[in-house]
Amino acid sequence: MKILFATNNAHKLKEVQAVLGPTFELVTPHDCGVDEEIPEEQPTLEGNASQKAHYLHARTGLDCFADDTGLEVEALGGAPGVHSARYATDGHDFAANNRLLLRNLEGQTNRRARFRTVISLLLGGEEHLFEGVVQGRIIDHEQGSEGFGYDPLFIPDGYDRTFAQMTTEQKNAVSHRARAVRKLADYLHSIEK
Repeated sequence: MKILFATNNAHKLKEVQAVLGPTFELVTPHDCGVDEEIPEEQPTLEGNASQKAHYLHARTGLDCFADDTGLEVEALGGAPGVHSARYATDGHDFAANNRLLLRNLEGQTNRRARFRTVISLLLGGEEHLFEGVVQGRIIDHEQGSEGFGYDPLFIPDGYDRTFAQMTTEQKNAVSHRARAVRKLADYLHSIEK
């Protein structure tokens, strides 16, 4: 089954394809001739995921899904949250975002945080939402070179390594996105039968 995934991020595409498996062929907006920035103007992760999926469906007519992910830090009242990708700048500057996060957590003893992913699937004109959450903590300096975003600063509960110190397979076993994608995959497999 071919399905449009609202990302041109190669890391994210690889992660999601690994979880979905070979039954599904993911195509990107670029593959479908959609090269403009997809709007993310909503105040919640759910709203952004839904907005992106509807935007792509309106332009392509294809069944599609979109996700939005936020890092929610307890000591910062849930920030950066929905603004995670653009925390420090207007662009997706991972290094600047990480520096700002560490600066904002200076002196904080509560380093609890969670990653949350929400997926909006538009299939046959109906919308379905799936959520994945992983609890953990923010460390005080970057460790590891895999992954992207806040991965070098986040250690999931039950582990002693950051997401950036894990292989794709190890991260997919526990990550927020993988948990949401597994729910999406379970749903897609259930309606295929």
